[in-house]
Amino acid sequence: MKSLAISAAAMLAAGAAQAQSLDDSAAVAATRPQEQIVAGDITAQQLSALLKPVDAFYGFWANGSAKLLAQAIGSDFVDHTLPAGRPQGPDGPAAASKGFLAAVPDLKVTVVQRLVVEDRVVSHLRFTGHFTGSFAGHAGAGQAVDFIATDIVRVQHGRITDNWHLEDNLTFLRQIGVVAK
Repeated sequence: MKSLAISAAAMLAAGAAQAQSLDDSAAVAATRPQEQIVAGDITAQQLSALLKPVDAFYGFWANGSAKLLAQAIGSDFVDHTLPAGRPQGPDGPAAASKGFLAAVPDLKVTVVQRLVVEDRVVSHLRFTGHFTGSFAGHAGAGQAVDFIATDIVRVQHGRITDNWHLEDNLTFLRQIGVVAK
């Protein structure tokens, strides 16, 4: 587990300087859901335990913090919708965050709504910012970025173990001029 966490931390270090200047607690606070719906059979204690790694996960997406990523996901983390070329395990989100924060350094992550059922948390997300960095060999010119995503995560033993996600990548690529509108 330590080698995966160290590897993920090393991948994030290069992108950290370009990440938003949000410290970890501010990143977590900034990504609190606007609306949350919780199954009636989940106690307050269970809810707190389920959401601790989830809150760290979305805070991580806002600032690229290796510490938040380590608090969020386990060494056995599996991305069930892994994009081509992205490594499995903790290194996958680390690589994705580094690349995205390099492209959109002022990234804002909004958790529009969250559903909590048993060991699953479903989040509808909105990503906004400006393409002022670089992405896939293209330099940004300040284009506005505004697209959505949906995550389904499984939480077990205090960490996210599984993720199924879908991002509106076509909208993002059109907004930054990589794909024609």
